Amino acid sequence: MASPGAGERRRPVSSEIIIERDKKKLTDLPAELLEYILCFPVLNYVDILSVACTCKRLHDVCYGRGKVWRHQFKLRWPMLQRNYRNNESHDWLKEYRTRYIVGLQIRRTVVSISKRFFTEVPCVGQVLGDSFAEIESLGAPEHFCEDELLSILNTDKRKSLTLKYYAKKILYFLRQQNILRSLKVFLEQPAEQQSALEGAVLVDQYCNPLADITLENISAQLEELADKVRKCLRVSNPSHPSQRAAAGDCLVVEDFELQRQVICALNTVLYEQLHYTGNECDFYNPLNSYIHQVLIRRTGIPISLSVLYMTLARKLGVLLEPVNFPNHFLLRWCEKQRRYPIYRSGSIYDYIYIDTFGKGKQLTAKECEYLIGHQVTADYYSAISTSKVLLRMVGNLLNIGKRGEGNEKSYQLLRDSLDLYLTINPDNVQYLLLQARLYFHLGIWPEKVLDILQHIQALDPSQHGAVGYLVQHTLEHIQHKKHPVLPEAKLRSATEHRDVQYSVGLIMKHKRSGYNCVIYGWDPRCTMSQEWITTMRVHQLSNGANQPFYNVLVQDGTCRYAAQENLEPHSAPLEIAHPEVGRYFSEFSDTHYVANEELQARYPEDMAETLGTVGELYHRLSPTLENEALLPSVRHNADATAP
Repeated sequence: MASPGAGERRRPVSSEIIIERDKKKLTDLPAELLEYILCFPVLNYVDILSVACTCKRLHDVCYGRGKVWRHQFKLRWPMLQRNYRNNESHDWLKEYRTRYIVGLQIRRTVVSISKRFFTEVPCVGQVLGDSFAEIESLGAPEHFCEDELLSILNTDKRKSLTLKYYAKKILYFLRQQNILRSLKVFLEQPAEQQSALEGAVLVDQYCNPLADITLENISAQLEELADKVRKCLRVSNPSHPSQRAAAGDCLVVEDFELQRQVICALNTVLYEQLHYTGNECDFYNPLNSYIHQVLIRRTGIPISLSVLYMTLARKLGVLLEPVNFPNHFLLRWCEKQRRYPIYRSGSIYDYIYIDTFGKGKQLTAKECEYLIGHQVTADYYSAISTSKVLLRMVGNLLNIGKRGEGNEKSYQLLRDSLDLYLTINPDNVQYLLLQARLYFHLGIWPEKVLDILQHIQALDPSQHGAVGYLVQHTLEHIQHKKHPVLPEAKLRSATEHRDVQYSVGLIMKHKRSGYNCVIYGWDPRCTMSQEWITTMRVHQLSNGANQPFYNVLVQDGTCRYAAQENLEPHSAPLEIAHPEVGRYFSEFSDTHYVANEELQARYPEDMAETLGTVGELYHRLSPTLENEALLPSVRHNADATAP
């Protein structure tokens, strides 16, 4: 066919012909090269599905060896790669579909929680038991569930606050359940195989499930400390057995003098070089009991420092035993037995006792009594098992929870420590009853309360009085849950609310105390008891209790009830770092918080009022703010032109 002349128009080639021609060329490429092309980062799963539909050749490449869908899986969920080994074979399309479906189910569940569990008054220690069971019933791989919850938490920190609030609670619960299972496996091991360090890490993980705490990481840090002690030993005794032992070796030093050198070097490194110390000033801080915090802060209480000290000594060949001494946990070192085996008698006076809280001071049995100011029987000088060490450690946390101020943190600590204690010692009637009363008091998980009470009755029938009372009122609570009374909406336009000046979502400052807060509720008059009104000296206010009062979330993590005359809009709005913000608000919008659907249903007219207030207030302030914002650049320009 002759080519068109210079004056003739070339007939356009249709796009279909071009695509067909290019496709033909594309399909002629080797499968490995096609897989490489289909793994370009610009292609997402929709693109791959579309390509697979074009012809059998490309369909086989997309689904054949799984490389393309593995790439898509890795691209979309990179954090999940640690759950797979490179040489393992998987159906990556199936993995992708499963993870995608799990993500939809998790989000659907989390979104529904706010509607089911929202209360205007914070329910301290709230447990969303039904929703946790719902997620567990999905039967989905745990690492998929956790990955989806983490993806929710890692979105824009100012948005989706309610979604994040409940995602965090669910993640907290799921991780704790895994840790409890690990603890039960640990406790089933023979006593001689149980490591006090591993047990302490499990306690730490359970109380801090959202923190990145692993036994591997803690062990690595202790190995670094042991290396420092070895270097210190090398100076005084280059031929010490610890210098020849490799990491991980089960070294046992028999000679007394060599043991003494280890103890001296350990004290030098921990207390003189690294400045570890007993936390006398803040003894009842729960951080003192968490082994990862002891390593970070280099301070703790006797039992946590003893676990650290004992583990390091064991790495260096010296066996120290834990002693459950009252009010002051100790370690014992069998000096006389090692030095003079012929005199071994098993007497408490055969041992040297080490006070890790007191910079490793070595004490006789008599000197130990000076620590607590009174005599004790010989039983208190005995070595105890690892499970007893954990009970003592958890008992300390439990007592701290009891001493708490009745806020979210103290109730959470009390619940966590009770869970741990009853996992180690499940038949302790005293703590079972405390757990039942705690849940009853908080109004949470009534079905579990009944299970606990049934267990108590089986263990100790003499508790029937307390058990009967709690059973009756728990059943009433369950009936009340089945027929909840929904609160009425509060309308600002109502005559009785005409004195209410502020609205939910406004960021405020307390005129007297100076704290920053956000409003999440209000009453036209003070609704607290007369006792509270008297205690808080409300009568000293100019308008007393006969004025609007506001529920506010405070920057320090507390919830307060403040009089209108004590509040004023904040001149420079800021985020309020309160753990309950997500319960009430869906977003922080620079000048105010946006109420979520549940709070808006309670205060249907407030968001319009809030928008009007911030528009008027911050528009009036904006010229000043703009001038302040311009100052740095003006100064910079002035500096640039200065001689």
